Amino acid sequence: MAEKLTKEIKKLVLNNMFVKNYKRMWPYIKPYWFRGLLSILVAIPVGSMDALIALSLKPYMDLVMVEKSIDTAWYIPLIIIAFTTVQGALTYVSAYLNTWVGTKITNLLKTDLYKKMLTFETEFFNKRNSGDVIYAFNTNADTACSGLISNLKTFVEKMFKAISLTAVLFYNSWQLAIVCTIVLVGAFLPMTTLKKKMNSVMGQSIAADSAVLTMYNETYAGNKTIIAYNLDCHQKDKFNCVLDNVFNLRMKMLKRTRWITPIMHIVLSLGIGLAIWFGSMLILDGTITAGNFVSFLTALVLLYTPMKSIGGNYNSILMSFLAIERVFNILDKKPLITDRPNATDMSKHHNKIEFKNVSFHYTKGIPVLKDINLTVNKGETIALVGNSGGGKTTVVSLLPRFYDVTSGGIYIDNTDIRDFTLKSLRQNIGVVFQDNFLFAGTIRENILLGNEKASDADIQKAIKMAYLDDFIKTLPDGLDTQIGERGILLSGGQKQRVAIARAFIKNAPILVLDEATSALDNKAEAVVQKAIENLMIDKTVFVIAHRLSTVRNANKIIVINEGQIVEAGTHDELIKIENGAYKALYDMQFKTK
Repeated sequence: MAEKLTKEIKKLVLNNMFVKNYKRMWPYIKPYWFRGLLSILVAIPVGSMDALIALSLKPYMDLVMVEKSIDTAWYIPLIIIAFTTVQGALTYVSAYLNTWVGTKITNLLKTDLYKKMLTFETEFFNKRNSGDVIYAFNTNADTACSGLISNLKTFVEKMFKAISLTAVLFYNSWQLAIVCTIVLVGAFLPMTTLKKKMNSVMGQSIAADSAVLTMYNETYAGNKTIIAYNLDCHQKDKFNCVLDNVFNLRMKMLKRTRWITPIMHIVLSLGIGLAIWFGSMLILDGTITAGNFVSFLTALVLLYTPMKSIGGNYNSILMSFLAIERVFNILDKKPLITDRPNATDMSKHHNKIEFKNVSFHYTKGIPVLKDINLTVNKGETIALVGNSGGGKTTVVSLLPRFYDVTSGGIYIDNTDIRDFTLKSLRQNIGVVFQDNFLFAGTIRENILLGNEKASDADIQKAIKMAYLDDFIKTLPDGLDTQIGERGILLSGGQKQRVAIARAFIKNAPILVLDEATSALDNKAEAVVQKAIENLMIDKTVFVIAHRLSTVRNANKIIVINEGQIVEAGTHDELIKIENGAYKALYDMQFKTK
């Protein structure tokens, strides 16, 4: 049995599960190694003192119970109380240090995970729901670090407890100690299969837990839709299905792992039974004294009792290591869109932007753009129009490299945009979306996201040009008014004007307007359109618009249908083309009897 257990331990070491994970975690442990080491060292006397308590029972039993002498044994209970008091104090110190170090390591790991999350491209998030992202970048770190130091501390504590208690066993009776050690080794053997059984269910459990988080996020973000469509019963039933799946997987995991604890209970209880039977025989033939036996039995119970629950502890340790592996799988993952090795900074000044034979697909084999060729000179306004789903938004999404082209290239002054650093490229492009994302905080904080170094004069100019000044004057806290998560306390037009003010502050030479007014009513659109016209001054502008009245004055109108440019020209040129795509769109919007 011992040989088999040794082989399994060697196998674990060879597989590098423990060594590899702790090695990867060392950079996060290193800043706090002293406190971490101290919390582990404190666990040594905590574990060892149980042996001293068990050992002190031998003279007490021999003197009091056998020799009936209390005069020389009165101090033993006081020693036990003193040891227990010290042990309790050290347990508190160890727990405090363990929590402090564990939380610090968790925060470091979460910081790196968050930094990594910020490097991923739009496609990475498109393929995952919010629950998956939260679980991968937050929950995994909690699971990994909460068990890292605590498991190591527990291991050290139990190891020294086992060593010291085993020494007491052999001190009192080597014959009994050998029997009980063999039983203990046998109790540990089932644990060697635990990791394999956990791996098969872990992935499903993570997906189920992620689905619960996604349900909460969707309910928060979509609360108006749920109310408007009376979806409360539908959502409740959907949530119950998700919870049922979580329950089934929890029970499946329990069936595969928790059987170890009752098995260890049975085996270790067998060991205690054998010890009592064999110990009684040794007392009767005078090999050991009653004090030896009581001290031995106390040490055995103190040794076996925590061992009965070690299956659960080992399960937690494996959960921790599996979480660490998932964390580093994420940290090792390479973003699809990165700087090229010799990327240079893009200049703030440009003369022309060219799309040359640009093709793109989201899913391989299903093209979204096909051989797009387009030249835009500095200061021009280019309007992209066409049927929904034709590829207009995809064209402008390629410019700041939200996605990379599948073939062809986009050039600014004859330089492929992939040869610019991402930071400098995006710094030179301002984007105003149809549904602009505002962060929880104040109006001022959201505007300053365009340029954190902007002066008060710059801010005042931006809010004036964005037609925000009159609205801000009505607010008690003015620019420092809290707008709620996602800007929920503002109207659609107000959110758009805050986003426009943010773009003003950024002052990028290239501007992308992705249907910036299509979600607004006529009154709000009129105000926002004036703000946009201010924003467009002296910039190269790409405008996507369904309302063709907003693009009549563009230098060039590009009609995109089914991923291809079907027409290009000014409004006056395109409106004259009989049966033309632009004329059909225009007539559909402005047709009169």
